[in-house]
Amino acid sequence: MLLFDIDPKRPESLQRQLREQIANAILDGQIPLHKALPSSRGLASELKIARNTVVLAYEQLLDDGYLIAKSRSGYFVNPDILEGHAEKPVRLNDIDAEPMPWETLLTARPSRQQNIRKPKDWYNYDYPFLYGQLDPSLFPIQHWRECNRDSTSVQAIRSWSADHFDEDDPLLIEQIRTRLLPRRGVWANPENILITVGTQQALWTVAQLLLKPGRRFGMENPGYVDMHNIARLFTDDIQLLPVDEQGMCLHESIADCQLIYVTPSHQSPTTVTMPLERRRQLLDLAEMNNFLIIEDDYNSETNYQSNPTPALKSLDRHERVIYVGSLSKTLAPGLRLGYMVAHPTLIREARAIRRLMLRHPPANNQRALALFLERGYHDVLLRQIHRTFKQRWQRMNEALQTHLPQLQTSSSIGGTSFWLKAPPELDFRKLQALARKQSILVECGDIHHLDRSCNEHLRLGFSAIAEEKIEPGLKLLAQLLPLAIREH
Repeated sequence: MLLFDIDPKRPESLQRQLREQIANAILDGQIPLHKALPSSRGLASELKIARNTVVLAYEQLLDDGYLIAKSRSGYFVNPDILEGHAEKPVRLNDIDAEPMPWETLLTARPSRQQNIRKPKDWYNYDYPFLYGQLDPSLFPIQHWRECNRDSTSVQAIRSWSADHFDEDDPLLIEQIRTRLLPRRGVWANPENILITVGTQQALWTVAQLLLKPGRRFGMENPGYVDMHNIARLFTDDIQLLPVDEQGMCLHESIADCQLIYVTPSHQSPTTVTMPLERRRQLLDLAEMNNFLIIEDDYNSETNYQSNPTPALKSLDRHERVIYVGSLSKTLAPGLRLGYMVAHPTLIREARAIRRLMLRHPPANNQRALALFLERGYHDVLLRQIHRTFKQRWQRMNEALQTHLPQLQTSSSIGGTSFWLKAPPELDFRKLQALARKQSILVECGDIHHLDRSCNEHLRLGFSAIAEEKIEPGLKLLAQLLPLAIREH
């Protein structure tokens, strides 16, 4: 029976596929030590590939130490490659046992929380109106490859391959301090900054340090469901604060909170921007009532009819604001590098917790990102993204008014999505299913209503869809609306 299955449709070369499959078969013990591998001619004939492909794969495995060559006998498995491998385990007894009582052993069940989910194959759809995904055509491939290549120079490897324990790349800290933060009006020292595995780790760390049973956590509703899920793991006392056309309302119940989470640049998910006056009022309330604020400053650069409003952190004179930022929305969601800016005492404790979890984000990725920032490539990318997203925002705004006037939009002038309210008789889940059959992806907004009080919104993103597809996609979606009306 043939062990190897070579598929010419896969992105990897035939030589690489064959080399990896032979190596895996050796490590799994599927190829006997005493038996020669098939000849290059015989294996090539059986797999229906070029003989040279097999020869090159064998030679690479020989160089890597997987094979040894015996004169006139062929290639054999190198027994040295299997040294240190544990033998196949043998069952020690036949005692019958009850299934593990996981329900009583687990102290938390986060898998049962409701989370945002997106189709893994979203890029195969014609009209992906998804939030939080990026159009691959916007990724700066050449600049990123250059920075990755230079981050693997001999000198760079000597720098980042050593054990840094809990320290971050000093060049990346400097670039964040001098390039990224000043754009938001924020000035910080190195001891105020910590690199995180995306914004998500920053939010988790802050919650872990500042929340516990009995402490009240306040956040926007509708709001970011992942932040709500994180907070619920540390406290049951969560105060949901309503949102209006100026962002989070400063409800009187805010005074009883110890920690507040807010997205002032473009509220998640409504995209509205909190004006300066309300930001100042929020800071005054924090001072008078002694609470701290997490500022999630995502989408801060995407204002299309005015300059971005300075960050809440830039107005904070008493270091009550914990600022979190990320490169996910500009460079790539999969990069998973973010940062938090706060008082040195909090950063010191956050660094200690991070060390216990993962020490620090991969140092090679930190260096590549530092070079990307230092060389000005991120500034170029921001200008390109702003120009592209502005055009998409305008096209989508016009198409919504033309084809879907029954869907009310919030008074947003930025962000990368539209928050749409529709008549209550519209069945969003039915519309979503009908749209998917027509290669259209839309997102229902009910998951962002954290008290489950409302199911009248759609969230349509435009960061992952080409500009020329926006109007045709919305026109087709409009034709499906009558089919998604609830029956009385």
